Amino acid sequence: MSDTGVPAAMAADITSHAIASVATLIRPYVLCTPVAVLDRATFGLEPGPLVLKLEQLQHSGSFKARGAFANLLLRPLPEAGVVAASGGNHGAAVAYAAQALGVRARVFVPEVSSPAKIERIRGYGADLVVGGATYAEALAASEEWVAASGALPVPAFDQIETILGAGSLGAELRQQAPAAGTVLASVGGGGLLAGICAAYAGHARVVGVEPEGAPTLTRALRAGRPVDAEAGSVAIDSLAPRRVGEHTFAVIREHVRQVVLVTDEDILRAQDLLWERLRLVAEPGGCAALAALLAGRYSPGPEETVAVVISGANTTAVDFRR
Repeated sequence: MSDTGVPAAMAADITSHAIASVATLIRPYVLCTPVAVLDRATFGLEPGPLVLKLEQLQHSGSFKARGAFANLLLRPLPEAGVVAASGGNHGAAVAYAAQALGVRARVFVPEVSSPAKIERIRGYGADLVVGGATYAEALAASEEWVAASGALPVPAFDQIETILGAGSLGAELRQQAPAAGTVLASVGGGGLLAGICAAYAGHARVVGVEPEGAPTLTRALRAGRPVDAEAGSVAIDSLAPRRVGEHTFAVIREHVRQVVLVTDEDILRAQDLLWERLRLVAEPGGCAALAALLAGRYSPGPEETVAVVISGANTTAVDFRR
């Protein structure tokens, strides 16, 4: 048992080899999302190579589809189907995967979930329950449903299959941008960052980015274990669980090089610039990693190739219906 409370054997299961195997399994169901190769001067920074991993183009609108399919394809499914608690993106991903595979799904989301995410979940045919002020309250409600129904819980981040699925993004990015020496990715519960850490296995500098109002990983690293943190941010519906996961923390602590915090203003500016300069839409949580670069929270060297994950786009910030 590690000092985080996670059995060492479980953390050891999250490897680049295991990620490669899961990536092959889920390949028929997820998109190989593209990268945009450009100069940092595009965003008004000092010139230098920049790669954007456009994961907001993934099925269901975020990287979460990868972990959802990994869970549904690798774990035995009961007749009662599956259940998920989510700020929105994970719920949409589980609903999408369940619809694709013909599985029953119930999704619990808090009242702070964006209308765009709620609409997506309903559109994929899941039984949607909206209630509670925070993700933690939605999670508690989902656990009650698991106990009553026997449905299989699909955790949003702290599940080996979820992390391995998210890690397929890292494996993909390694092939698409082999020159990248640094990868920036956002942190909520840590599933995406842990997957990227395991996929790179020390072959690149991995930097986590989280909102100042939801410093779950920062607090955990300071304490040496996952602990509760405040959960308030413009990205509250994607990057603000009460605490980082046990499994995710065990992987991240071993591999991550740096964790930086960004303000809500930094995030919203990154969202605006992504649209203004490249006509790409992303939600606030999907822009946090880019915000760290634009705000100077991470400062690369002149020749350093930086890869930034744009992780989701379930937002109504841009309305094309008018």
